Amino acid sequence: MGLNEKPLSTLHEKASYDLADFEVPAGREEAWRFTPLARLKGLHNGKAVAGGHVKVDVDAAPEVTVETVGRDDPRLGQVYVPADRVSAQAYNAFEKATVLTVPREAVASRPTVVTLTGAGDGAAFGHLLVQVEPMAEAVIVLDHKGSAVYADNVEFAVGDGAILRVVSLQDWDDDAVHVSHHHARLGKDATFRSFVVTLGGDLVRLSPSVSYAAPGGDADLAGVYFVDAGQHLEHRLLVDHSQPNCKSNVDYRGALQGEDAHAVWIGDVIIRVEAEGTDTYELNRNLILTDGARADSVPNLEILTGEVAGAGHASTSGRLDDEHLFYLQARGIPFDEARRLVIRGFLGQLVEKIQIEEIRDRVMAALEAELAR
Repeated sequence: MGLNEKPLSTLHEKASYDLADFEVPAGREEAWRFTPLARLKGLHNGKAVAGGHVKVDVDAAPEVTVETVGRDDPRLGQVYVPADRVSAQAYNAFEKATVLTVPREAVASRPTVVTLTGAGDGAAFGHLLVQVEPMAEAVIVLDHKGSAVYADNVEFAVGDGAILRVVSLQDWDDDAVHVSHHHARLGKDATFRSFVVTLGGDLVRLSPSVSYAAPGGDADLAGVYFVDAGQHLEHRLLVDHSQPNCKSNVDYRGALQGEDAHAVWIGDVIIRVEAEGTDTYELNRNLILTDGARADSVPNLEILTGEVAGAGHASTSGRLDDEHLFYLQARGIPFDEARRLVIRGFLGQLVEKIQIEEIRDRVMAALEAELAR
């Protein structure tokens, strides 16, 4: 499948570019039952007040081409079709899109950093397309900050034999609302590595998804989140195996503290009839640190063929292990420090997968600040 061909079908109930094809969510739908709609500030029902702005700055590796294009650019919307009303609203409302292209066989010499900075009280909409042509390799960092009411779609087109690593940081101000869809389409023997860090914002709902255009694709989706009092952080993942001999691995971990801290993780994996030889696993783990916090975790695995290399899922949510704390305290470590060590180890095991030292150190410093509260 070429970069400009239509995307594969997905597990979503419907997919359309037309906003009218999606009813306004009422909160009872499966896709919206965990999301506090009143806090979306109108992103879901068309009542969002315009006037906000999210500035996009790109510090690109020299091998990467950066373009700002209009809505009529034919490359846009070829990887991902909106799958819910907010996504369709974002697709129909953005004015300019950013397109990053990594040429065939090019290996980017350093990460390309896309900084998205919110400002203003109204809503804003965006679109980003990352094209990694066959046999190319790149690292992309998406850094979200500031105050915004923002909905966007991000498309990753990963060509045959290409390697794309993405780090997405949601480090918004406390009042921000962000609803985003990230979709990666993998070519033959392509590799996609995604790492999501969600810390800031009043409400963040991020939906990463992956589809395969040819055999041999390999996707790894990892993420960490820390939810404070009153925050709603939601991650909804979909991996659609429709080609033989592809792999996927999902590992998301979160910690929650404070009254009405709410984390939602939905992990959907489908292995279609034609996807023989699939090897997939998904895992979500949550540490609930205080009373009043809540974690909803729903892994879903649908297998339509008996010829799989491996398939599994797991989910756990619970308190800190008393035995771990006792072990550390028995060796003279005070309770508060022992608690921080356990949480740091729980989340840090994943953070170590971030290969960019500067970003890894920044994430660990942010987690330390959360733990110090």
